[in-house]
Amino acid sequence: MSVYNLSAEKILLQKIAEGDAYAFKHVFDLYKNKVYSFVVRFVHSRADAEEIVQDTFCTIWQKRDILPNIEHPRNYIYTIVRNKTYTYLNQAAKNQKVLAQLWANMQLEQNDIADLTDLRDSELLLKKGLANLSEQKQQIFKLSRIDGMSHEEIAIQVGLSKSRVKNVIVDVLKYLRHYLAENNINVSISSLLFYFLM
Repeated sequence: MSVYNLSAEKILLQKIAEGDAYAFKHVFDLYKNKVYSFVVRFVHSRADAEEIVQDTFCTIWQKRDILPNIEHPRNYIYTIVRNKTYTYLNQAAKNQKVLAQLWANMQLEQNDIADLTDLRDSELLLKKGLANLSEQKQQIFKLSRIDGMSHEEIAIQVGLSKSRVKNVIVDVLKYLRHYLAENNINVSISSLLFYFLM
């Protein structure tokens, strides 16, 4: 963003803080398509994606008193929409505990907003990737990586052989790496190994 545009958008936020509906509409028209394009990458229901977009701008309006303190309008807007998209997926997913652990672990390594943005995108895609797996694979993965059970203990619980359990875990890890790579997410293999491998 150029200095001129940044300054212009900060002025718009100031006007919104003062209750200027025209300035709010200007910001809405400026960002609505960009925000929708981001949301629809993760939320495949167009109606739900549109609702998240509307909710994002409602939040901006409702909390307009803090807008004069916002230094980077674009970052502020995208932070809101990422949080709302994350909340939506978190509520819809069956494996909330798995991804809450992933997010908590990965968040510790982030030092600036750019890294945090990439990480949140990665985490959202991980949620989608895990949700694509069968219930049995999700269960085995959770028992291994969250509950800390051994292959033998898992095999007894799910009624599979120890070697089959091991193969399932390896397959899930390979799938997650491939899924992230396909979506151009820059999470290193070493980071994945840190979070998933024992």
